[in-house]
Amino acid sequence: MVVKTKESAAPFVPEERKLPVLAQAVQKCRGCDLYKNATQAVFGEVDGRDGGAKPKIAIMMIGEQPGDQEDKQGRPFVGPAGKLLDKALEEAEIDRSKVYVTNAVKHFKWEPRGKMRIHKKPGMKEINACRPWLDAELETAKPKLIVALGATAAQGLLGSGFRITQEHGKVQEVDGMPPVIATLHPSAILRAQTDEDRHAQMRMLVEDLKEAKRVAGG
Repeated sequence: MVVKTKESAAPFVPEERKLPVLAQAVQKCRGCDLYKNATQAVFGEVDGRDGGAKPKIAIMMIGEQPGDQEDKQGRPFVGPAGKLLDKALEEAEIDRSKVYVTNAVKHFKWEPRGKMRIHKKPGMKEINACRPWLDAELETAKPKLIVALGATAAQGLLGSGFRITQEHGKVQEVDGMPPVIATLHPSAILRAQTDEDRHAQMRMLVEDLKEAKRVAGG
């Protein structure tokens, strides 16, 4: 009888808590099967950099997973959603150089559609398997505040019952973690059906980010 072991990234996470060390180690992660179809793992970064040994980070933003462009370039939030996030940060007057961006899942989960690779939502098994990397990032970056972008990141941190539509922009307290504010993922705004919806959702994101700035101390 074959006993299937629990999928987890834990054996691949080094003890040393330096972001460049973690970013290098994640490329060898086999904690779940997503690595098999991904170009590379995509770790977090600060304004295009790995943050160095002692980063000064006010806010850590956590999305769902890398997208097609992120998977190809090896960097988080460099596709259309990333460009919209940059715009929202600018409108909220948040210093991008003090924001660490990452994802709950480090490999791109996708399904083929013709020649395109279409985003496929990661399951809780994959989110839980990848959690040791996120925990290591939190321990290393020591942000004052976490901003969860979208339902996957929010529910991974705050529980499956959390609803962004009802609780967005409000400070959530979780034992052992910095305060958390959840808001929309920029990709949700890009998928809005009408211009009116898109503008309303963008306003919501910017207002939530302004609250995040206030809580993180400007």
